[in-house]
Amino acid sequence: MKMKKLVSLMLVVSCVFALTACGSDKKDEKVEVTKKEDLANLTIGVQQGTTGDLNCSDIVKKDSQMKRYPKGSSAVQAMQAGKIDCVVIDAQPAKKFVEKNKDLKMIEGIFDDEQYAICVKKGNTKLLKEINTALEALKKDGTVDKIIGNYIGDDTGKYQYETPKGTDVSKGTLVMATNAEFEPYEYHEGDKIVGIDVDMAQAICDKMGYKLKVQDMEFDSILPTVATGKADFGAAGMTVTDERKENADFTDTYANASQVVIVKK
Repeated sequence: MKMKKLVSLMLVVSCVFALTACGSDKKDEKVEVTKKEDLANLTIGVQQGTTGDLNCSDIVKKDSQMKRYPKGSSAVQAMQAGKIDCVVIDAQPAKKFVEKNKDLKMIEGIFDDEQYAICVKKGNTKLLKEINTALEALKKDGTVDKIIGNYIGDDTGKYQYETPKGTDVSKGTLVMATNAEFEPYEYHEGDKIVGIDVDMAQAICDKMGYKLKVQDMEFDSILPTVATGKADFGAAGMTVTDERKENADFTDTYANASQVVIVKK
């Protein structure tokens, strides 16, 4: 009698183990995505609070399919470990992940194009106008294109923005809120935060006559930090959406972008 119970128990444990392994290990599963609808039943990794998070939350059948991480790199690592099916993130950071991980591929053309802009506290029309004026001048003289080209494309590394000698920055300091986990727009290089948004913010502050201070934080803390006045503006590859416009004002756009899907090859 005891032997029969022991055998039965062993069979149950074996079945549970097999089911658990089959249900949780996605390492060998091939994921094909050609349209938004293909994402509906997948487990998706995103950086919390980003446009990818907002878009995919409307696509999946259950919110439990959304796995939100503080960093895009954490989502990619989770996918490589077989915990999720795919990652949805902005195109330029996605390219960096794929370049560094030969087992990954990027799928484009799933989502509509977006525009990046700088956010300021809602109602701060004075600062908004000043930034737009500086941004327009930097667009006209080619500085914005050079800054972006230094990080993206054939001219990568050929131009590094530097504050012009003799620049008067006596007006004070402007604090920029960002999330330095978004290469090439903002990321850590040694003990510095560098990237497109950092260089562009520096160029804008130079035009306006201010020093720049960069404050790193979680992405979904940027808008609240700007709204409470703890930072003067936010720049973090931030897409302009109707939802975000309810809580902040946005400058003119400075770059086009899109969400892409990363899967294992």
